[in-house]
Amino acid sequence: MTDGPGVRRDGSGGPLPHLGLLALVAVGLVAVNLRPGATSVGPVLAELEAGIGLSPAAAGVLSALPGLCFGALGALAVPLSRRLGLTGTILLGLVVVAAGLLLRVLTGGAVTFVLLSALALGGMAVGNVLVPAWIKRQPADRVRLMTVYGTGLTVGGASGAALAAPVAAAAGSDGWRPSLGLWGLAAVSALLVWLVVARRERGAVVPEDGGGAAGRLVRSPTAVALTAMFGVQSMNAYVQFGWLPEIYRDAGLSATVAGLLTAMLTGLGIVGGLVMPAVIDRSRTLAPWMVAFGGLAVLGYAGLFLAPATLPWLWAGLLGLSGWAFPTVIALINARSRHPRVTARLSGFVQPVGYLIGASGPFLVGLIHAWTGDWRLVLALLALSGVALTLTGLRVSRPVFVDDEMAPADPGAPRPEPLSRAAGGRQARCASPLTYSACPRCLIASSSTENTRTPTVTGGSRESSSTRSISCASSPATRRCVSSWTARAYPTSRSGSLSSNRPTSAGSCP
Repeated sequence: MTDGPGVRRDGSGGPLPHLGLLALVAVGLVAVNLRPGATSVGPVLAELEAGIGLSPAAAGVLSALPGLCFGALGALAVPLSRRLGLTGTILLGLVVVAAGLLLRVLTGGAVTFVLLSALALGGMAVGNVLVPAWIKRQPADRVRLMTVYGTGLTVGGASGAALAAPVAAAAGSDGWRPSLGLWGLAAVSALLVWLVVARRERGAVVPEDGGGAAGRLVRSPTAVALTAMFGVQSMNAYVQFGWLPEIYRDAGLSATVAGLLTAMLTGLGIVGGLVMPAVIDRSRTLAPWMVAFGGLAVLGYAGLFLAPATLPWLWAGLLGLSGWAFPTVIALINARSRHPRVTARLSGFVQPVGYLIGASGPFLVGLIHAWTGDWRLVLALLALSGVALTLTGLRVSRPVFVDDEMAPADPGAPRPEPLSRAAGGRQARCASPLTYSACPRCLIASSSTENTRTPTVTGGSRESSSTRSISCASSPATRRCVSSWTARAYPTSRSGSLSSNRPTSAGSCP
């Protein structure tokens, strides 16, 4: 049932609960379980071929399956969430992950194994798309939750690859079964925690789509640029994990050293997951970071092109630091949307398309290498991808919300100045329970009287050089948000929270 525009009330109703530590645990567990089912297969591929008669062709399909499933099946997540809600759909995804991973280790046929793997990967695709939107819906700790999420993805992927072979060897005959089945049990543990989350959220007020978000995502330049950046970064990651060890081995390094270099690259990705969400939240501009990501990629690939065996640790380190683009683009899906449902739609657009772009990378690299017989052309093209990473990154670094870009144009409505011009690039923080992200439009101009308590509301125009962005919670005064969603005034209380003096849609920017 509904309780006014933009709000759905389930059960008895009530505010969305602040889950605190439970939210951190839930996000951490689901993130860790969204990668190992894919990354744990490669190290035991030989055992699979012997154990279930997996042919080389089927092994190739299995290797390409994660990117294909994340792309094709991730698109189903948002339609499902409209029926089941965000938490309910994430729960369903975890059920599918656990079932697929546990059942595939019991099979004796290659076809069944591949189909059950696709089932599990489909559940992971749902989590990929919807967990950022679920985080967006939380009333607090969103930066911390995004940090846990991005780090958990990298830790889970690295753990799946690192533990698969040792566990299989320790388990003895048919050791691949307990090695892969281990991650099915891990998914069950995440499922149990999310059942508790669902119980805690029962009866809460759940925000629905805002009216300004009715447009198509392809109309949003920011959404398109995010998709391109995600695709370029994913392509580089897949190529590095799949082909970098081979590039090093062809340069004369041992298999052990090549593996350690790839592990170092993965470890740097974990650090990026810890660092970048906070950087995005606090930085006035992300442009220098975007230039750095692309530049480091160009330098890393250039080093591999010119002297791969001379400073192999340096080249791997540069590529690992460039990989910080992954937690950045994941966090920007959250930061560049106001409303949780728009975040879900944006994630459901960026990730499926981006993963399909990324999945093509290893395949194309294999074709080019087979055609040329060496890695020079491959590395030159990959260096150019660093330029593409910077260009797309510079576009998404602009402080623009996808919600606004999709909103229908109103010729009679005043158009606010871009944040970078009207507010010197600063993001104001709206501390209201009505908002779901930083609001870039809360602008006031200093009054001509120095000690006045009521500043002039500018409406976003550049009326004087004293126009600046502020924190909405900084002082008891009237603030006005100039956006395509709303242009209503909200008086702040002494505590800094905002209370509306008229009804408004949940999720609108006060």
